[in-house]
Amino acid sequence: MRPYTASGGRTRPGVALDLLSLVTATGVRPRVPLGAEHTLALRLCAGAAAVTVAEVAGQLRLPAVVVKVILSDLMEHGAVMAQSPRFPGGGPFAADDRSLLLAVLDGLRKRL
Repeated sequence: MRPYTASGGRTRPGVALDLLSLVTATGVRPRVPLGAEHTLALRLCAGAAAVTVAEVAGQLRLPAVVVKVILSDLMEHGAVMAQSPRFPGGGPFAADDRSLLLAVLDGLRKRL
């Protein structure tokens, strides 16, 4: 039941966020009371130069869609800002970019 209460029952964020969007705290404190998850997410964003939505979800142990709702709330209050992910070549990631996929596969093989 925690994810449902953390997002106030909402399943869609007010602002579109990608899992790789970089989120940073702005230093602005929201004027409304925050829930525990909102406060923890804000601390994570303030504790680093930038964190991804996926990292926040992992740290909070909440589904990514719930974290997107939480971060969207914080963005609407001006407490955090998000930057779209940037991929090599400046354009959107192409799933068929063979060289990038081979580099990822090579990196995984080295770690395993």
